[in-house]
Amino acid sequence: MDTLYSLLPIILMFVIFYFLLIRPQQKRQKQVKQMQADLKKGDSVVTIGGLHAAVHAIDESTVVITADGAKFTYDRSAIREVSNSSE
Repeated sequence: MDTLYSLLPIILMFVIFYFLLIRPQQKRQKQVKQMQADLKKGDSVVTIGGLHAAVHAIDESTVVITADGAKFTYDRSAIREVSNSSE
């Protein structure tokens, strides 16, 4: 029983660490993955490099975007956010 009391602060710190850091990060990753899966033609997006462009075509793992008349091919994972939906 004495061992349990000595390990209790470490266990409590792990539980607090999980709920304050790990769980919110998992939620954010899930939201980003869902956003990248919901991309559609005409959406205005921002890449992880900061390029603002519109989605021209979508493939299973790549996205073709247009910015100032130029077309670029990116992985879906390179899309950071959708700034305006085409709807």
